[in-house]
Amino acid sequence: MTTRLFGAPIRRVEDPRLVTGAGRYLDDLGQGALAAAFVRSPHAHARIIDVDADDAVDVAGVVAIYTHDDLGGGVGERLPLLIPHPSLTHGRTGYALARDEVRHVGEPVVMVVATDRYVAEDACERITVTYEALPVVVGIDNARAGAYLVHDDVPGNVAAHLLQEVGDVDAALAAAPHTLELDLGIERSASTPLEGRGVYASWDAERGELRMYSSTQTATGVRAAVAAKLGLPLAKVECIAPDVGGGFGVKIMHPWPEEVLVPWAARRLGRAVKWVEDRREHFVSSAHERGQVQHVTVGFDDEGHLLGLDVRFWHDTGAYTPYGIIVPIITSTQLLGPYKPGAYRCEFWSLYTNTVIVTPYRGAGRPQGCFAMERTMDAIADRLGLDRAEVRARNFIGPEEMPYDHGLLFQDGRPLRYDSGDFPATLAKLKALVGWDDFAAYRSDAEAQGRRVGLGIGCYVEGTGVGPYEGGHITIETSGRVNVSTGLTSQGQGHETVFAQIVAQELGVRLEDVHVTTGDTRRMAYAVGTFASRAAVMSGNAIALAARNVRAKALRIAAEALEVSPGDLDIVDGVVEVKGAPGTSLSLGTVAVLSNPLRYAFDEATKAATQFAGTFDPDKPPVADDEEPGLEGKDFYSPTQATFANGMHAAVVETDPVTAEIRILRYCVVHDCGPMVNPMIVEGQIHGGVAQGVGGALYERMVYDEAGQLVNASFMDFLMPYASEVPAVETDHLETPSPLNPLGIKGAGEAGTIPVSAVIASAISDAEGFPITSMPISPAALWELRRRHEAGELPSLHRPAKEST
Repeated sequence: MTTRLFGAPIRRVEDPRLVTGAGRYLDDLGQGALAAAFVRSPHAHARIIDVDADDAVDVAGVVAIYTHDDLGGGVGERLPLLIPHPSLTHGRTGYALARDEVRHVGEPVVMVVATDRYVAEDACERITVTYEALPVVVGIDNARAGAYLVHDDVPGNVAAHLLQEVGDVDAALAAAPHTLELDLGIERSASTPLEGRGVYASWDAERGELRMYSSTQTATGVRAAVAAKLGLPLAKVECIAPDVGGGFGVKIMHPWPEEVLVPWAARRLGRAVKWVEDRREHFVSSAHERGQVQHVTVGFDDEGHLLGLDVRFWHDTGAYTPYGIIVPIITSTQLLGPYKPGAYRCEFWSLYTNTVIVTPYRGAGRPQGCFAMERTMDAIADRLGLDRAEVRARNFIGPEEMPYDHGLLFQDGRPLRYDSGDFPATLAKLKALVGWDDFAAYRSDAEAQGRRVGLGIGCYVEGTGVGPYEGGHITIETSGRVNVSTGLTSQGQGHETVFAQIVAQELGVRLEDVHVTTGDTRRMAYAVGTFASRAAVMSGNAIALAARNVRAKALRIAAEALEVSPGDLDIVDGVVEVKGAPGTSLSLGTVAVLSNPLRYAFDEATKAATQFAGTFDPDKPPVADDEEPGLEGKDFYSPTQATFANGMHAAVVETDPVTAEIRILRYCVVHDCGPMVNPMIVEGQIHGGVAQGVGGALYERMVYDEAGQLVNASFMDFLMPYASEVPAVETDHLETPSPLNPLGIKGAGEAGTIPVSAVIASAISDAEGFPITSMPISPAALWELRRRHEAGELPSLHRPAKEST
């Protein structure tokens, strides 16, 4: 029997290639291509008066200079609004090159194409753009005030306004024995992957075909967008995602201006063109996320049960809304976590500011929602003098209540209906892992040493595997090699390993015989992309279904050749065997030969498929009416709704009594993503997610001044945690299968990030004795909060007897 591979902690098969320098990233391609560079706006809001490129035209090596006036047809029109929504009443997108007006620092105004990047950058410096400065809107408060407008035709800077309500919230709050109000905030951050964006394109004039490479999370999306913009038949455009050095959400946005302009220039010039983003460009012209101000009103009874929850928040969407309002929609729905809220109302406003656009970043609205909900649960526990874990447990949805319908619409336009999960069991595992019930003694010992420590907790539910679909295609060659293709792209998640494990398990072949290709529209023309923790759920199930189709075909062909029933056969290590008679067998390579009747023999193996080999029934057609030649299969997986993973985190922190430095002493995670295809890769996803979450909780913050200048647009000024600041992550797992897909799996990619700010805030509050309401928090900010607390400006928290020393 083939060794069980599904669920095995197998080392990633792609790593030897990547860690030895054999990877092929965007900038490794197109070494002889022309290079593009851009003149970008230095102003947050200004009218373009004139562009003078005279001094740049004669620079040796300059091939072309383009402004918006040079862009004809679809390329000169606004970029698409990817995800329309009825509540997005004033959606606005920019142009590939700014026309008339710029609305954030870093917006592209002029494109220069030259023989190399150095020449292109030198030419950019010689181009003079004359601007007329306009009033700047920075920050949610200024956007809400509406004194100045980002877009003249958008009243109050409101791009979207959405309200969802279940039950009578006003009545529930009025009748509640207790109510609380909280004002909470999460600052801006950004994905900052190791590799920035990039695109490389070449035009075949004779065939009228465009081939492009993009460091993207959606090769098929980029292909479709570029074909539409350039007015090309879709069949004449190929898009390949090479090795991609991280994405975290910023590369699911498409098409970026450069993804349109570089192919357009390649076609216009008849030469290959490449552009690779530098680090400052990434800070000022890619995308940010997280910026929200949130107001929570909650009603609850004497036992801490939620009776009514009213949430209002204001979302900073930046200068444009090309990705719609997905982020705030996710906040408004995923905020509920594992809890029954009683009556629930959530209302949000998505507001324009003169800053970089906002698109999903790992977690995509969930960290903000989790922060709101978990800070609320801690506040309830404090008000009632109850154990924080117990208050959460009293509000959990029970496993017997699954599936649980919240009565809301999720980001995919489908019901927010939890399919699975055992939240009490997850909490029990977390409490045991972190030593929740023993922490009071630990705190007492620490305080005796003059140390200040705290314990924090955070719970979340994550909608994963959203549709509409993904596909899988599998071909078995006559050598026994198994080729697997799926359309979504990889940015370091270990897809080559995980998908190979699924196929090897389903087909009964060796892992080393399976070869996976992702993100290549030549191999899989129909796909959606990598985002929302969906790869394993969507492509994993599609590939499994395709493998089952191939297996069934292989067994039919082998059964005919061996003169047995297909039910009498099994496939073990790539060999089709008669059960109980392993000597009677055919290799899958031989079955592949038999599946493709040939006129010509190209090697010894294929002789068996030719017309005089005597292997076919002369009374039957070489290819049956309901069959296709070749041992291959394709299938698609399209779910009715998202699957919902869940987890709970706890952390122990220490805050220095003098300097207010914050150290994470322990970090514990219990996660439920259903059956794990590869536990080692799941662990890696969680560890990486926690690292990004720690960055968002303690370090990473995009700082704009009142003029709309990003003042920390470099790694010298934008803080990120080093390995020394990221704690060792202790993990445990629950595997509650989803009933919604054949493999029973749920996503895991964003789980590590979602609750970290909430958990760290909870732990710091526990250590300091006053509430933390805004993240990230620095030592300087904590020191100031201490001063305010000592001055009586902040309330004190009251530990219940169970948690006290």
